[in-house]
Amino acid sequence: MNAPHTPPRPIQALPDQLISQIAAGEVVDRPAAVVKELLENALDAGASQITIRLEEGGVKRIVITDNGRGIPPDQMPLALARHATSKIASLDDLEHVGTLGFRGEALASIASVAQVTLTSRTADAPHAWEISGSQNGQVTPSSGALGTTVDVRDLYYNTPARRKFLKSDQTEYGHCAEVVRRIALSRPDVAFSLSHNGKTVDHWNVSEIEKRSAMILGGEFATARLPLDENSGQLRLHGFVGLPTASKARADSQYFYVNGRFVRDKLLAHAVRAAYQDVLHGDRYPSYVLSLELDPALVDVNVHPSKIEVRFRDGRAVHQFIFHAVSRALAQTSATSHGAAPAPVTATTGVLPWLREQKQTEFSMPFASGGGVAQSTAAYGALFAPSSPAAERVPASGPATLFAAPDTASSYSAQDQERTAQQPAMPAMPAQSLPEHEFPLGFALAQLHGIYILAQNKKGLVLIDMHAAHERILYEQLKNALDADALQIQPLLIPVSFHADPVEVGTVQENREALQALGFDISALSPTTLAVRAIPALLKNADAQSLARDVLRDVREFGGSRVLVERRNEMLGTLACHTAVRANRTLTMPEMNALLRQMEATERADQCNHGRPTWIQLALSDLDKLFLRGQ
Repeated sequence: MNAPHTPPRPIQALPDQLISQIAAGEVVDRPAAVVKELLENALDAGASQITIRLEEGGVKRIVITDNGRGIPPDQMPLALARHATSKIASLDDLEHVGTLGFRGEALASIASVAQVTLTSRTADAPHAWEISGSQNGQVTPSSGALGTTVDVRDLYYNTPARRKFLKSDQTEYGHCAEVVRRIALSRPDVAFSLSHNGKTVDHWNVSEIEKRSAMILGGEFATARLPLDENSGQLRLHGFVGLPTASKARADSQYFYVNGRFVRDKLLAHAVRAAYQDVLHGDRYPSYVLSLELDPALVDVNVHPSKIEVRFRDGRAVHQFIFHAVSRALAQTSATSHGAAPAPVTATTGVLPWLREQKQTEFSMPFASGGGVAQSTAAYGALFAPSSPAAERVPASGPATLFAAPDTASSYSAQDQERTAQQPAMPAMPAQSLPEHEFPLGFALAQLHGIYILAQNKKGLVLIDMHAAHERILYEQLKNALDADALQIQPLLIPVSFHADPVEVGTVQENREALQALGFDISALSPTTLAVRAIPALLKNADAQSLARDVLRDVREFGGSRVLVERRNEMLGTLACHTAVRANRTLTMPEMNALLRQMEATERADQCNHGRPTWIQLALSDLDKLFLRGQ
């Protein structure tokens, strides 16, 4: 059915009130947007203490009071006018904007859809001044302390259709509270107080970022986070990244700031996510609080009405800087913080020869004092060899096993018994004699059910999942081996052609060198057809067309591609999983200790490739509680 015909109207200028209401549709979409704009104004005014009071989710009333510089009475009518601001005066100011707010639209847009009262007092004023309504209102004397109070009542009272789109009061309050948390997290030097319907909900005093982040994100994040502070040229990234064990099912604990402004940017989120790819399960989300500082001229904050998105002048450099900074932070986990740097792997002849070479490697394991011996064993190389069926059975007894499976004890091979008997038992080592600064994971005591290794360090007891730990070790060594080789290109016998849109064709033409560096030879056969002539040899079994589309999309969006790394790592993870020592594989004491030393020298050794922990620490105090000692 055709829509009814609307007679044409003459072109005319819109009234100011209607213009402000249209602008409010972009800037003030819900009460949380009002809270955000007013909090940003308070911080720009130099406030060190801010109070937020909400009623009925902010729909009925929003009152924000700060102790900032205040507004002189002669400028208060301008504060409610459209496109009036003290923060920019020229294009150069806009290109180097260093404040949170700068558009000069917020108060005018809010005043067009709500009843606004502005009360402010400067340091040199004998009393406060007040203005209500619009810029045509009268400025009258009032009472109030130094700073500004903005009272917003009855949001959307004059646009009832907009009000119908709001959710319940509790839902709207939840959005407002999240905005307050975001801003409070970025400014620990400012005290915040939030109340709802007359009841104080949150209060944060001035503190350090460590305490503020623990209060807002919870104790779990406080105990499972890694500090990060890196610089590269004009870029600085600092904050905290959560350990993979602190991941969540939802992306509700991810806070990224650019020059103090909370943003949700695809490029930044992709860089962090890519850094977690080796240690996090695919359906889990990391927790982090990160702040990126750079020259304001290198970032455009004027690309979204709510200033939630940004655009970088050199997105590729920013992406790579964040990716490598977060990757390095995650690599220095608790098992490796005191360990030696991972030994470089030479792989001039490929991965398989390197693996065969590892089988012949001897590992010298010096035991601690107290009757210890130093011995060299080639048995450690057996960790890298596929397990034989006999080797995966559990012995009935032996120094490397605490318990045996009754139905498999009789099948323990004579060869394994002889090999185990040749290894000396672990000497008794009191906790105070363990060199914790050299061996954070301590020394092996026994093997439990052929799955876990029990070790003792100065802190207490360490439990290691031997398969998960060895899987991570092999995975990192395989990556190092492949990184040492030049990227091999696999020409296609028959080029794969496919239909492409103009954007994809343009991406190929503009990024030919970048694609070749990634191992791809893609050319345009026509304005609508692309041909893939070569791909990385490592991905020779992949679908060339879908692989090319993925690479082109990432090159276009992020200025570089992680597809090659992601697919390569997925393949290496599968190889490491099948090659790692299996459950019910009996290990000797030197083999178990060798595994611990390798964990200490391997990056990201705290988690396996799927994000599961490889070891846990039980302190002596935890064990004392289990046995009620000292109570």
